[in-house]
Amino acid sequence: MSGLDAKTPIPTEITLHKKSRMLELSFDDGSHCQLPAEFLRVYSPSAEVRGHGPGQETLQTGKRNVEITDLEPVGNYAVQPTFSDGHNTGIYSWDLLYHLGANHEELWADYLERLEKADASRDIDSTTLPPKAAGGCGKH
Repeated sequence: MSGLDAKTPIPTEITLHKKSRMLELSFDDGSHCQLPAEFLRVYSPSAEVRGHGPGQETLQTGKRNVEITDLEPVGNYAVQPTFSDGHNTGIYSWDLLYHLGANHEELWADYLERLEKADASRDIDSTTLPPKAAGGCGKH
C-alpha cells in the first residue's frame, strides 16, 4: 500500500457511479478525477495484484466489465472497494487515489501495453485458461 503523505490532497467528495462504473473524487486542492472500476481493479494495491515485492506483480486480465459493488471507508485515510469479481483486499489510501487520478492516462496506456505484450485481454481472464502447448498441435 502506498504510504500516507501529509502533503497529499484529501478527498472532499467521493461518489460511486454504479451505472457508469466510475469512482468520482474531488480533492481539497481543487483537483477532480473519475476513475473507472476496471482501472482501479487492475491497479489494486493488494498483494494479490502487486505481489510482495518488485517483479511479483500479477497482470490482471478479463476485468473490462468489473463493477464496484461496495465501497467502505477505512479510518480517515482510505477506502476499500469490493469488486464484482469478488476482489476486496485492496485498501486505496488518499495518496494512492490521488496518484491514480493524476496519472490515469499514462498508467492506463502502460496497462494496455503490458496486456498486448502478454497476448492477454481485457475481456478474457487468462489466469483461468489452460497453458498453451509448447509447439505442435497440442495432441499426443
